[in-house]
Amino acid sequence: MNAIQVSRTGGPEVLELVELPDPEPSPGRIVVEVAAAGVNFIDTYQRSGLYPMDLPFVVGQEGAGTVVAVGEGVEGVQVGDVVAWTNVIGSYASVHSVPEEQAIRVPDGIDAETAAAVMLQGLTAEYLATSTFPLQPGHRCLIHAGAGGVGRLLIQIAKLRGAEVFATVGSPEKVEVARSAGADHVIDYREQSFVEAIEAIAGPKPLDVVYDGVGAATFEGGLRLLKPRGTMVTFGNASGPVEPVAPLTLMRAGSVFLTRPTLGDYIRDRAEYEERAARLFGWIADGSVEVLVGARYPLADAAEAHRALESRATTGKLLLIP
Repeated sequence: MNAIQVSRTGGPEVLELVELPDPEPSPGRIVVEVAAAGVNFIDTYQRSGLYPMDLPFVVGQEGAGTVVAVGEGVEGVQVGDVVAWTNVIGSYASVHSVPEEQAIRVPDGIDAETAAAVMLQGLTAEYLATSTFPLQPGHRCLIHAGAGGVGRLLIQIAKLRGAEVFATVGSPEKVEVARSAGADHVIDYREQSFVEAIEAIAGPKPLDVVYDGVGAATFEGGLRLLKPRGTMVTFGNASGPVEPVAPLTLMRAGSVFLTRPTLGDYIRDRAEYEERAARLFGWIADGSVEVLVGARYPLADAAEAHRALESRATTGKLLLIP
C-alpha cells in the first residue's frame, strides 16, 4: 500500500510517500480500501512536533472507504460495507486497518468522500454546539474561522439550534462563504477589529459563547466579548496555542468559563459515538447541513495540502484521494 509517513518532525516537506505492506485482518479490526482521507489541523500539529508522536508514523486520523477484509470477532460490519472513522492514526494511506469500534457504517445516500469530510470536523461541530455549550434559541455565539471546515459546519448547526451567529473570516471571498452557511453577521478580521465590529452591532459583552479554533490570535478578544458567566471554548491552535491563563483572568472577565475540549472525550462511549454520527448524517441526508469540499489532492500531494491548510486561505474541507 502507499502511505504518507513522517520520520522526522518539521514542515510539510517531511511528509514522505512510502510503500508499506498491506495490513492483515487482525482480531477486532477491519481492513479498508481508503476512498478519501481528511486533512485536519491536528495532522499538522503531529507532523510539526507540537503534539509529540512516536516516529516514524503514518499521518492522518480520518477517512472513509470500503471494507475488504474483517478480523476475528468482527460482527458489526462485513466485506463490501462503506465505513468512516476518526481518531485512527495512519489514515493517509491507500489501505488502512481500523478498529471495529471506531468504524461507523455510512448510510445509503451519503458517499464516501462526504463521510470522510465530516468525521472529525463534522462531529467536532456537532459536539461543540450540542454538548460543550448546548446552543438554544436566543443565544448569541461567535464562531472564528467561519469559512473553514469546522466553522462552516458549526455555523449551520448553530442556526439549526436557533442561535444568532457572529462569524469571523480572513478575506472578502470568505465573507460570502460564511454568510451562505447562515451566519447572521460576518466580520473580515483583516479589515477591522472583530471585537469593535461585534460591539458596534450588539453592544458590550454580548456573547453567550465563543467557539475558537484559531487560538493565540483571537483568544483575548473573545474573552472581552463574553457576557458574565459566558463560556470560552478554545478547541484549536490554527494561529498557535493559547498562552497559559491565570484563574483570576476568568474572574475579571466576568466569572467566565473556559474549556479546551477534544473530540475523543465526546465519543469514548460507543453508543454516544453512534448517536452523534447518526445525528450528523441525518442532517446531511435531509439537507439541513451542506458539506463543502474545498479541494481534493492526490495522496502524493499531502505536503501541498498541508501548506494550503496552514496558510488559512482555504475554505471547506481538504481531502486526500489515494
